[in-house]
Parts: sequence; C-alpha cells; structure tokens
Amino acid sequence: MSTMKKPVLDGGEAIAQGLRDLGIDYVFSSPGSEWAPVWEAFARQKVSKTAGPVFLNTSHEMLAVDLAIGYTTITGRMQAVLLHAGSGLMHGSMGISSALASAIPMVVISGECISYGDDDSYDPGAQWYAYLGVVGGAQRLMEPLVKWANQAASPATLHAMVIRTGEMAQRSPTGPAYLCVPVESLVHPWTPPKKLRKVAPAPKTLAPAADVEKVARLLSKARNPVITTESGGRDRDSYDRLIELAELLAIPVVESPVATVSNFPKDHPLHRGFDIKPLLADADLVLVVRNRVPWYPPKARPENATVVVIDETPFKSYMVYQNYQADLFLEGDVAASLGGLIDAVRSARPQAAAIKARNAKWAASHQRAEASDRAEVAKARENAAIHPINLCATLGEVLPRDTIYVDETTSHRGLIHRYVRHQGPWSFIRTPSGLGQSLGMSLGVKLASPERPVVALVGDGAFHYNPVIPCLGFAQRARLPILIVVFNNKGYRSMGNNQRNDYPDGAGARHNLLYGLTISVADYDQLAKPFGGVGIRVEDPAKLTFALREGWAAVNNGKTAIINVVLG
Repeated sequence: MSTMKKPVLDGGEAIAQGLRDLGIDYVFSSPGSEWAPVWEAFARQKVSKTAGPVFLNTSHEMLAVDLAIGYTTITGRMQAVLLHAGSGLMHGSMGISSALASAIPMVVISGECISYGDDDSYDPGAQWYAYLGVVGGAQRLMEPLVKWANQAASPATLHAMVIRTGEMAQRSPTGPAYLCVPVESLVHPWTPPKKLRKVAPAPKTLAPAADVEKVARLLSKARNPVITTESGGRDRDSYDRLIELAELLAIPVVESPVATVSNFPKDHPLHRGFDIKPLLADADLVLVVRNRVPWYPPKARPENATVVVIDETPFKSYMVYQNYQADLFLEGDVAASLGGLIDAVRSARPQAAAIKARNAKWAASHQRAEASDRAEVAKARENAAIHPINLCATLGEVLPRDTIYVDETTSHRGLIHRYVRHQGPWSFIRTPSGLGQSLGMSLGVKLASPERPVVALVGDGAFHYNPVIPCLGFAQRARLPILIVVFNNKGYRSMGNNQRNDYPDGAGARHNLLYGLTISVADYDQLAKPFGGVGIRVEDPAKLTFALREGWAAVNNGKTAIINVVLG
C-alpha cells in the first residue's frame, strides 16, 4: 500500500485549472519568485498526464507577450502570459499595449504581496517588502493598456477570477485582460469546485439584417465602389468573403499602408495597392473593412461617396482621435457581414454590363501597376549596391510561396508591401506598434505554424530594440527555426528623413548633423552562432540570391539563420 500523501491543492492549482477550463494551449512565462505554486501545479499535470496547457519559460517578458501575440494571430485562440510582479509587467507592457491595439485576446497574470513578512504563518520573501510592491496594486499599471484589470483578492475566488479574466478578454472588443494575484493566495489551500466546466466560447455578434440589405442595395447601384481594409484578412473566412464580394461586383481593393495582415491576393486583377488617394475623387461608395484609419488626414473623407464601415467594433477606445465620418455601420462579425452582403447582392441582380466594364478597367490598371513594378525591380538590380527593392523582390523569388513574413521595418515597409510577393491569408503580418517585437512574434507564428517557413523582416534600428539573445535562445530550446533578414541601412533612416524633411535648409541637413540617425553598426549575423544558428553577411548584389538560399537551407536543417543585408 502506498504511503504517499495526497497533495494539498493550492492557489497554483487554481490558476492551472482555470487555464485548462479556458482551453489555453500555452502558458508563456518569464520566471518570477511568486510562481513556485504554479510550477508545482504544472509538474503535477505532467506527472499525472492530465490534459492541459504547455508551460513554456522564456527569459524576457516582451518575448513571452509577443509569443502569445504571434500564436493567437495565426490560430485565433487566446493564450496566457505569466509575468513577475509589477516590474515584469512594465517590461512586457509595450507588447500588452500592442495586443490591445490588435484586438488580441490574452490572459495576463502577475503576482504581488499583501502581508510583506508580518504574517508569522508565511514568509513571502523580503524582496516584496523592499522593492516589488506597487502602491494600489499592480493592476493600476495595467489599466490603460488592457480592456479589464483586477485583483484576485481571495483564495476562494481565484479560480473563478482566472476564468473571468479569460471571458473578459474574449468578449468584443477582444483584447488582453489582466489579473493581479497575491502570493498569499497562491500558497493558500484550494478546494476545486464540485463540477469543473469548459468555458463556453464568446458568441459572435451580427449586424442587423435590415442594415445588410440596405448596404447591398447601395452596392448594387454604385458606379465606382471601392474597398479599403487594414485587417480584413485577420481570419480565413473574412479573407475569402472579401475576395468573393470584390469579384462579384468588380470592386477594387486597396490595402492600408499600415495593413496588419495580408488581406487580398497581390496578383489579383482587383488589387489596387496600398494608396487609396487616387481612387477617392471618383468613388461613390467606400466600404471600410476593419480599417481604423482609412485615409489621412482624417478630414480627407471622400466628398461624393457614401462611407460604410464594416467591423466588429469600429470605434477603438484606445485611440485618442478617430474620425470616420461614416454614413452607415455594419457592426458585427465581419465574415458574416460580408457573407450577408454577398447573398443580398446576388438576389438584387446587379447590372452585368457595369460589372464587366469595371473588371476590364481594373484589370488593365493592375497590369500597368505590375509592369511598373517589374521595371522598378530591373532598375534596382542595376545598382552596384543592394537596393531594398532588389532585396524585396529576391525574397519573393527565393523563398517558398507559403512563407509567412513578419515585418518590423519602417523606411522600407512600403517597398515590402509592393515587392515581396507574399500570397494568401497570414502570409504577411505587421508588428502592431512599438519597435522590438518582430522576433518574438515570429517565434509565436512558427509555434502555431511549424510546417510553414517564417521570416522576420527587421530594420537594423528595430533589431536593436528586440530582446535578441532571449529570442535566439528560445528558438534553439523550442526547436523553432526562423529566418531573420536584417535590412541594414546603417542607421535610423526614418529619423534622418524626418529632420531633413522638416528642415531641408537647416543646419542638420547642410552639415550632416542628423542626431536621430546614428546607431551602433554591428555584425548582426554573428549573433546566431552562439545559439547554434547560421549567420550570413551580404552586400554584393551578385551574392544576394545565394545568401538567401543558404539561409533558407539552414532553416530547413533546423537552424535559425540571420542574414545581415547591407543596403546601398
């Protein structure tokens, strides 16, 4: 007969069970002294072979958050992040803010202390008394950055509060939600509820059918309709419905210059690039599909067009200023709204002759744009140094068609949109806001899509902001090889451009005193080797294709590769 005692469950188990009930796949954590009860709970989970989330340790809070963002971007499934006290929250706060801006649901939990060593029954450690405490609780730090922030004040409510945090994160508008957990609750005995339950998924809201019918009638009668989108392709259904609606009525689709995902096939005759300005003067109907900033400046609304906004939550509470000036809103699940429009338009039998004429017009326009792009590529390849257009075009030629590109460039983003020939849903993902996130997001994307090539496109300036060493170490440990391509223009080019543009005849421009331009120039490729990766430096255009193929071969062999492309 076994003499082993039955383990006493505590708050660590309450958190683990809550995450299991929420259907979490992964817990991404940067270790902190409060998490021993949670680690023990996950050890019990593994020993007992209980189904539940995989616990992954990272060595940087930003990496933990960005892994969750990347994974959820691909799968649509909410994940959990455990950070250390208030200090860990602040280290990961930029990523959490980005998740809010990108409508990424996420459970964020960190610990605190409420007894500070004066309770004789438990010693939390002097660090809480000395420097880890936050006046008013760590939730005060998170309130501007999440959609809901609270404290689990009692061990009796901890399990339910974990679930509530996940439920709040998944309700529209989706986004990160935060729970502050006292370490005293983590070590307190916990009795599970008599009946555990899997948490029901958040329901989808639908735009009123009458509004869908009204917009469909407008579409059927429109002479020059236009679609603009920033993240219409965030899920596969919306991506497919957007194509179907555009083809049904021969509507050109313009992606936002700050598009966060791939929204429409770039080789499609109805794809009209990333600049809507040339189309606004003649437009009589503009469908704004998941696009927070359809034109700039905001007052530049098309004068003669009816503006219809299609979004789950068009008004973003985190934005200081937003000015759609829209006439109609289809507020609800985007895929359902687009599907309803397709059905209603088909029933309305729009004018076939007008559709045929628009198809011919936009196909010819697309062919001219494609020819112009090819000419620009040929011209760029005449340069003695590597031109960024050459790099972008060569990436699309060398890498597989199903590659996922994660972009964190600034000066070259427009060129990447035009010349990297990514195709299909999730073939392109832009880091949401704030530099330093592309490597972590790329690893999260790779975790969600291990069978697809994942490439981080990062400027040398942005590369400096990334937690490079933690990311390379995690890629090695987790066996998640990615290709990192550094667009190395040897400085903060966008900062130099700002000073030159604002003061073209100023002292900085005349004497080359561009203080925002300078950064340390390093052999970025050499950082891969200590982590079992491959580093390649290339500055000769004749060697660019070979360098990209060599890097891709390394990734195929399970090694992360950094290609340091020195641009002319």
